[in-house]
Amino acid sequence: MFALCAKEFLIMEERVLTACRRTGFGKAAAAKCRRASRLPAVIYDHTGHSTAIDVPYRDFEKLFKTVTESTLITVKVDEKDEYEVFIKDYQYDIVSDKVSHADFYAVERGQLLRTKIQIRLSGSPEACRQGAVLETGIAELEVECLPRDLPERIIVNVETLGANEAIHVRDIKVPEGVKILTDADLAVAMVKFAKEEAPAATEEAAPADAAAPADAAAPEAKA
Repeated sequence: MFALCAKEFLIMEERVLTACRRTGFGKAAAAKCRRASRLPAVIYDHTGHSTAIDVPYRDFEKLFKTVTESTLITVKVDEKDEYEVFIKDYQYDIVSDKVSHADFYAVERGQLLRTKIQIRLSGSPEACRQGAVLETGIAELEVECLPRDLPERIIVNVETLGANEAIHVRDIKVPEGVKILTDADLAVAMVKFAKEEAPAATEEAAPADAAAPADAAAPEAKA
């Protein structure tokens, strides 16, 4: 029997970055920007148009540690232009151990978008303390919704999952306005008992008078 034995929690938080329009281009300009503790970045829209900006590195670093690919970020440029963006890509400098450049993708307000949301499992099933094993399925959901309705991530609590029970995509609840496009029958998490191993031959040998004849075939060990 497969059943839903968990609660789903949706986390949606607003993130804001202030930025300045960038006029300098090239490696020298980017290096100068970084020396001023600012991160060079570019905002791209659906038409391919780009806007070069820079943001305070400390603000970006703090935000970067907490976001996912589906986190909607509001970027305010020169205190007049405002963009709703996702982090599309970034470059990492292994020498400085810091992000050296970021690309943002600006969404169209009021227009449906398709993207993927991370699924995070929380808790440890009671059955796992009795020898069962928690197996994970898909790690993200594809959804369609307006930008402002997009959940940042989905957290599924699996603590009450029993043996031979599972959580499927169809069991996950999302906010009104969000449509799940992923196959409803795909499993997110399941609990199973591992196959029993053959017991080790630790029993003492039977007395000689009760032993089987020497020419008798030894019984096969059970799997």
